[in-house]
Amino acid sequence: MAFPLRKMELRPLGNTGLRLSAVGFGASPLGSVFGPVSESDAVCSVREAFRLGINFFDTSPYYGGTLSEKMLGKALKALNVPRNEYIVSTKCGRYVEGFDFSAERVTKSIEESLTRLQLDYVDILQCHDIEFGSLDQIVNETIPALQKLKEAGKIRFIGITGLPLEIFTYVLDCVPPGSVDVILSYCHYSINDSTLEDLLPYLKSKGIGVINASPLAMGLLTDSGPPEWHPASPELKSACKAAAAYCKEKGKNISKLAMQYSLSNKDISSVLVGMNSVKQVAENVAAATELAIFGKDQEALAGVEAILKPVKNQTWPSGIQRS
Repeated sequence: MAFPLRKMELRPLGNTGLRLSAVGFGASPLGSVFGPVSESDAVCSVREAFRLGINFFDTSPYYGGTLSEKMLGKALKALNVPRNEYIVSTKCGRYVEGFDFSAERVTKSIEESLTRLQLDYVDILQCHDIEFGSLDQIVNETIPALQKLKEAGKIRFIGITGLPLEIFTYVLDCVPPGSVDVILSYCHYSINDSTLEDLLPYLKSKGIGVINASPLAMGLLTDSGPPEWHPASPELKSACKAAAAYCKEKGKNISKLAMQYSLSNKDISSVLVGMNSVKQVAENVAAATELAIFGKDQEALAGVEAILKPVKNQTWPSGIQRS
């Protein structure tokens, strides 16, 4: 490698007092959701991430039908470092068997997650993909249940996740200030869709920490392209394919460019990217290091943005219920 890997930049997460690594370790691949991952690979990936300064690890009982939590738990235990040296986020409300945001289920859920993770508490517990439940239930039942878990010391901070950006303002405007600490948004701060940017001043005014996931737009911004099930329109898929080809022609990598684009906004505390190998960890940390040293590749970025301009901010539907 042409330059040494730097220790990862840490960024404040809203009003929580937590400082998250700019690159976050998305542990869904440890649940073998994109192909089999051995326990040895999981442990080595987490160890290398931690060694290179990644201190934020995100999972969910939904990923791999609880396998992601179990694998991450084993990998974190194998680090054999003090608990306060890493930050763990898991989720509740979405499971292989379906969605359930009831107070009873989320209370039971954290106990199950703590057992799998081999932890006494998690730093952040997030309501997972809330647009598929009732937002009013999230406001009136789920978040109050999570506050009780916070008081009991099972969790430190409360978050909400989902695709449509309007779910965040709806919930945050309905709950008392300080009830929600963090939002996790995905696919809305990448080269093809930067609509999260419009929400950042509002979130900042409320002291909400912001985590951005899927900087590669669930595979759109990769050489191999998205999986077959990807809900993007044919036009968006075609434009992203053309952008990837343009990068390749110029000797650039569209995934690295996309990662650096997302990392460059300092109002986003952490960019979560799924990892399941030492190689992937090294590539993501190298992208962050290169950005810190040289800044964004403006020329390549301008070319990609020109190709994607006709489909910029084009999203895909996701169900929202308010009662």
